[in-house]
Amino acid sequence: MLTDIEYPPEQTAASLVSGILGDLQHLVDQQFQLTRREIEVELRQRAEATAVFGVGVGFLFLAAISLCLTFSQLLHWVASPTGTDPAWFPLWACHAVVAAVLAVIGGLFAVVGRTKFKSIVPFHNPITEILQERLP
Repeated sequence: MLTDIEYPPEQTAASLVSGILGDLQHLVDQQFQLTRREIEVELRQRAEATAVFGVGVGFLFLAAISLCLTFSQLLHWVASPTGTDPAWFPLWACHAVVAAVLAVIGGLFAVVGRTKFKSIVPFHNPITEILQERLP
C-alpha cells in the first residue's frame, strides 16, 4: 500500500529525544550569541557617545580655565594706569575670545554626545522580558 510509511530502524524514542535536546541546545546557544552581539553593539554605541561627550567636557574645562585667565587679566587691566598697555586689543579680551570659542566647541560636542546617548535604543530581548514578567 502507498500509505504505509516505513521508519528507519535507527529512529528510536531515545534518538528522537536526543535529537530534540541537541536542537534545543543549538537554539539556546544561538540565543546567547544573538544576545551577546546586541549587547556588544549597544556598548559600542554608548562608548562612542561617551567619547564625544568627554571631548565636549574637555573643551568646556579648557574654556573655564581661559575664563579664569580672562578675569585675572581684566583685574590687572582695570588696576593698571591708563596708557601702560601698548596693545590695541587688551590681553583680557584675547583670553575672553579664546574662552568663547572653546565654550562653543565644547558645547557643540556635549550636545552631540548627549543626543547620541538619547538616540541609543536600549537592548530589549523578548525572552528576558517574558522571564521578568514571571518573576514576583
